[in-house]
Amino acid sequence: MQPAIRMYATAVCPYCVRAEQLLRHKGVADIEKIRIDLEPGRRDEMMQLTGRRTVPQIFIGDYHVGGCDDLHALERAGRLEPLLRGEAA
Repeated sequence: MQPAIRMYATAVCPYCVRAEQLLRHKGVADIEKIRIDLEPGRRDEMMQLTGRRTVPQIFIGDYHVGGCDDLHALERAGRLEPLLRGEAA
């Protein structure tokens, strides 16, 4: 079973779009998008969880991937698909 995918994002973020495109290409159908532009209080939550201010911030299950560049680096390293299958990072 695929772990839950959670992404902190904004509407106008091109990196959020690129990250979502990669996840969709990998067969991810359900992404919980937390729009910090619509719910500003959630930015504080994101910062407490990640220590980062920028979007996207992506979680696969409990694993904090990081941003778009981090997600693409996992893909290049061959580590994204195992994470999406629920295997340990």
